[in-house]
Amino acid sequence: MPKSSFLQEAQARGFVFQVTDIEALDEVLNKGPISAYIGFDPTADSLHVGSMVQLMLLRLLQKHGHTPIALLGGGTAQIGDPSFREEARSLMMQEQIDRNLQGIAKSINQIIHFGSDAKQGIIANNADWLNQLSYIQLLRDVGVHFSVNRMLSFDSVRTRLEREQGLSFLEFNYSILQSYDFRELYRRYGTVLQMGGSDQWGNIVSGVDLIRRTESKQVFGLTAPLLTTSSGAKMGKTAKGAIWLSSEKLPVFDFWQFWRNTEDNDVGRFLKLFTELPIEECERLAALEGAEINEAKKILATEVTRICHGDEAAEAAQKTAQETFEQGKLVETGLPECQLDKSLLNEGIPVFRLFVLSGMSASNAEARRLIRGGGARLNDQKIEDEGQIITPDHLNQDFLKLSAGRKNHMLVRF
Repeated sequence: MPKSSFLQEAQARGFVFQVTDIEALDEVLNKGPISAYIGFDPTADSLHVGSMVQLMLLRLLQKHGHTPIALLGGGTAQIGDPSFREEARSLMMQEQIDRNLQGIAKSINQIIHFGSDAKQGIIANNADWLNQLSYIQLLRDVGVHFSVNRMLSFDSVRTRLEREQGLSFLEFNYSILQSYDFRELYRRYGTVLQMGGSDQWGNIVSGVDLIRRTESKQVFGLTAPLLTTSSGAKMGKTAKGAIWLSSEKLPVFDFWQFWRNTEDNDVGRFLKLFTELPIEECERLAALEGAEINEAKKILATEVTRICHGDEAAEAAQKTAQETFEQGKLVETGLPECQLDKSLLNEGIPVFRLFVLSGMSASNAEARRLIRGGGARLNDQKIEDEGQIITPDHLNQDFLKLSAGRKNHMLVRF
């Protein structure tokens, strides 16, 4: 059992998968505050919930008095991390990288609170040092310490070599640059711990080894498990796309609803990882059965939304859900919306076409099947006739509410 409070809680909540030397790390953590980092490459202009394990791990570190460092990959984004990818990432132009960097910095700031004092937390950008490197300097200073044989043994590299599209020399350098980042943060801030998902284990170990060889110091690596749902789905992805942390890319209500739809078997695990409720309370809620487990899901959804979007947004999303699903009210705000031309109604339009135009169904045939199967509703009333003609008489003020099943809803404004 670890002695340091950070490792104790990290293990109890399920954050710890691998550690390079857990006893030595525990001893260092117990002596006083350290700084630790996790890297985030700007592959999009927002992070999604697949990054929340890492963000919550940094938040937990900060809670226990240590300094979190969020390292933005403005430099490594110019290469792209090949870890466990089936093919190479498309290279981004600098303008896109800069735009993405701003977006993910905003995502990080939603969950981790950085103050004016560097001890409270740091957001750094590895472009600040990687863009200054010369190739010869990197080869002589860092490359000499890397064994190609060992790099080829990493699972992340080997899986790519076994696929139809091989690993480019450009991508092969990613591990070297990530190791360089660790050493640079060690030199600048005394950083002694790199954390990340389990797919980063090989890169993290390489950085630990580089610092041992060049600085004669012991530093550490810790990985968290890569999460999938109980049904095997990748965390953060749904049939409709990524569950973004940015409210500009995903309405807060949709974010809340994603967590409300958590599978029963995942409730306890997700409460421990993605909320700050006491572990005993997480376990109590996870043990609920039948209809009561839905109350635990609502608590999960509200608590995660509170962390990402604030108290007011979380309470508003919960209220919208209650009014929509439990009280049967047709509320105007909080649900996803789309806009259509009112002339469509003036001429009369089949209801199945509305499902297609609103994006609720991919085709006329799919919309017709939904209606025939009894899963379609208009203004909370079951649609019996797939050919029903919708006119302005069906409007509630200037909008209609379409529902596909119990969980997918859309306000269509005209």
